[in-house]
Amino acid sequence: MIEYRIDRRSGVATYQQIVQQTKQALRLGLLQPGDKLPTAREVVEATAINPNTVLKAYRELDREGLVEPRPGLGTFVSRSLARAGAGADGPLRAELDAWVSRAAEAGLEREDVAALMASVLEQRFITGVGPVAHSDEGNA
Repeated sequence: MIEYRIDRRSGVATYQQIVQQTKQALRLGLLQPGDKLPTAREVVEATAINPNTVLKAYRELDREGLVEPRPGLGTFVSRSLARAGAGADGPLRAELDAWVSRAAEAGLEREDVAALMASVLEQRFITGVGPVAHSDEGNA
């Protein structure tokens, strides 16, 4: 079962942190269709947040079709966001872990790595420019 971590200093609304963490768990395959999310009461006890905040996050996830409430039973995952190779135990994660280790050995701190990663992600996925993955141009 997922355990939410709330960072009150992040500037991100608490309900949005729950939504983001749930989506991350869905992308990594840590949550699967049929899995039960913690009850609002369990989240409140673990994080000391308002129950309405948890319910707001769960409503948002329901609107997006990711979970479904079952009266009297709880809230259950209805669909996954996992992609092949992107799981918590996948080869891409292992490569990324190795890269982060090399960055730390080179003296970069967490914030440096995060800034570098954000820059690369923005260049690749927002602007659509940057180094292109290996191609088979000569094999056409």
